[in-house]
Amino acid sequence: MQELLERARGGDATAVEQLLGLCREPLKRVVDLRLDPQLARREDASDIVQKVLIDAHRRLQEYLRDPRMPFALWLRHMAKDRIIDAHRRHQEAARRSLDREQPNLAPAWNDASSVQLIARLVDQELTPATAAIQHELQQKLGQLLADLDEADREIILMRYYEQLPNQEIAAALGLSEAAASMRHLRALRRLKEAFVGKNED
Repeated sequence: MQELLERARGGDATAVEQLLGLCREPLKRVVDLRLDPQLARREDASDIVQKVLIDAHRRLQEYLRDPRMPFALWLRHMAKDRIIDAHRRHQEAARRSLDREQPNLAPAWNDASSVQLIARLVDQELTPATAAIQHELQQKLGQLLADLDEADREIILMRYYEQLPNQEIAAALGLSEAAASMRHLRALRRLKEAFVGKNED
């Protein structure tokens, strides 16, 4: 990616297209994980990603003249701004606030990443033979994620669903790597306590 950034800085239009193309799927993951399910019925995640890429294309040379943060982090910030704008726009336009809608879980929370996280929380591997139980546990995990403090939820999503290394998480959150690691461990501990407690109910 660094080579593409250098070529883009030199005005290579093909490099710009390749660079933004590489970022499309990671950005979609960012949006899918954070888009309110009610809003997702009205605005597709791919549409938001497309707007982010258009913004990035328009502002790329400005970024390249003074890259104060890693390129991927710059895109993440723009994506989160677009998500906030989308929520605000639809809340203002809807007869009912999205916050009053029947809560649902983001579809992106119910994938293989959930299975891996559940295995981490219950200290065991879930086998294909337990598919029905696995689905039930995924639903419970999704609800617990929705109920988590925003800071805890964000670091769990980045670590387990986006598979970001601690270094990138620290940069995204504006923390030292040690602080990011401690926040992750605290969030995981709180999630595990809630998950185990919910399964014992």
